[in-house]
Amino acid sequence: MEVILSEQCLSLTGMLERGLGYSIQARHSKKGKVRYYSQRSKHSVPYDGHWRFIVLCAELTRNKLYITDIKVGWLELQTALYEARHFTASEQVRRNYADKCKVTYNARDILNLKTTFGL
Repeated sequence: MEVILSEQCLSLTGMLERGLGYSIQARHSKKGKVRYYSQRSKHSVPYDGHWRFIVLCAELTRNKLYITDIKVGWLELQTALYEARHFTASEQVRRNYADKCKVTYNARDILNLKTTFGL
């Protein structure tokens, strides 16, 4: 998952919430630009940690203070939902991809998915 920072935020790395098993990591491109991505911990990760981390990042986009948007690929999202035992939502994400409706999801899509399926 890519995390897109606001203009006011120069950098954002590390854990956003303790116990999720995910953090934000900076990666430098060949062109010298820094991009930010989610990183799974090498230690214990709860079964729903990935999904909760995605939702946390999406919720942080509401005020646009640190994060303006996120980009999550359909397979990563589908896997996170499946691991969190949200099987119906997971299947819908897979169907959206199969029907060529949706390949990547942004913060608004994540929040809509959360509301639609009551997650």
